[in-house]
Amino acid sequence: MKIAYLFCAFALFCTSVKAQTDFKTRNIFVITTDGFRWQEVFKGADSAIISDPAYVMDTALCRQLFWDADPLQRRRKLMPFFWNVIAEQGQLYGNRLSNNRMNVKNLYKISYPGYNEILTGYTDPGIILNLPRNNSNTNILEYFNNMSALHGKVVAFSSWNVFPYILNVDRSRLPVNSGYNNWFADDNDSAYQLIGDVQESVVHKGHCRYDWLTYLSAREYIQEHQPRIVFIGLGQTDEYAHSGRYDLYLQQAAAVDKMISDLWYYVQTNPFYKDRTTFIITTDHGRGSSSGTWSRHSLFTKGSAETWLAMIGPDIRPEGEYKVAGQAYAKQIPATMTLLMQGEPSSKRMGNKPLPVSGSAIPVSDAKNLTAK
Repeated sequence: MKIAYLFCAFALFCTSVKAQTDFKTRNIFVITTDGFRWQEVFKGADSAIISDPAYVMDTALCRQLFWDADPLQRRRKLMPFFWNVIAEQGQLYGNRLSNNRMNVKNLYKISYPGYNEILTGYTDPGIILNLPRNNSNTNILEYFNNMSALHGKVVAFSSWNVFPYILNVDRSRLPVNSGYNNWFADDNDSAYQLIGDVQESVVHKGHCRYDWLTYLSAREYIQEHQPRIVFIGLGQTDEYAHSGRYDLYLQQAAAVDKMISDLWYYVQTNPFYKDRTTFIITTDHGRGSSSGTWSRHSLFTKGSAETWLAMIGPDIRPEGEYKVAGQAYAKQIPATMTLLMQGEPSSKRMGNKPLPVSGSAIPVSDAKNLTAK
C-alpha cells in the first residue's frame, strides 16, 4: 500500500514538472492601453459619465454607440473582441465586483512607474515622475534580447515618446519605435514610407502619437520581420481621459479592441505565429473611481492603483473572466513571460510569482495563489 502511494505521489510530481515545462508558447506580444479603467472593461460605459454633457459632446449619439441597460451587453458593445474571444478562450483579471483584484503595486500610480513595474517586475520608489530619464532597472525585453535564441527578435512600439527612456535604449540597445520617430525613414518598403509620410503630415505633434500610427507601424514590422517578443504601448485612452472627453475615451477603447482583434487574426492565420503566440494585455494604472475623478489618477486619487489584465494563447487555460476572490499585481507579468518562454520564471530579477497560466501547477481556485510574494 505504501509503495503504491509513493508511486502515485511520484507520478503526480512528474506530471507537475512536465506541466511546468511543456509550453507551446514561442512568441509573446504585450499590449498596453494607457490609463484605461477596469470599470469600462468589465461594466462597459459608465452610466453617470456617458450622460454628462461636461464629458460627452453628443450624449444621445454616444449612448447609441456604447450604451445598453445590461452591463454584460454594454461591455460587449464596447469591446467585442475581449468578450467574444478572450472571455471564451483566455483569461481576464480585475473585476472587483467579484472581488478579483488586479493592481499596480508602485506608490505613485502614474505611467513611468507603472510601465517600469510591468516591464521589470520592480516597484522602484526612485521613479517618481514621468520624466525622460533612463531607467536603471533591467527590463524583460532586454532580458530576452540578451538570450542568443531571441537576440534581434525583440522589438517595442509605443505612442508615448518616453518609452526609449523607460526601456533605456542607450544600455539595452533595443529597437524602439516611439512617438513620432520616423524609424523607417531609410527603408524602401512602401508601407513604411506611407506611414512616415502620414506622421510627417501631422501638424500638432505632441508627446503621444496617434495609436493607429503606432499599431500600423508595429503590424507592418511584425509582418516583415516576424519578431518573437513584441511590446506595443498605446496611449490615447489616457490622453482623452485627461482632456475630460469620455466620448473619445470610449471611442479609443473600441479602436484598441479592434486593433487587438486584427492582430490576433493575423497571428492565428500566419504559420509562424499560429498556436505559438500568447497575448498579454493590460494597463499601466487605473483612474479615479467616481464620475468626478475618472479623468485623473495619482497617489491621492482613489482607484488609481486598480487595473486589469487579459491573456490569450496556447498555454492560457480558458478560464474566461475570473470570478474568484484574489489579488494579482502588474509586477507578476515578467515572471509570467519567463514561465511561458522558458518553462519556469528562472530570472531572479523577474522573481515574482507568475500568474496561473495552464500547466503552471497553480490552482486557479486558490485565491492565495493569485497573490505575488
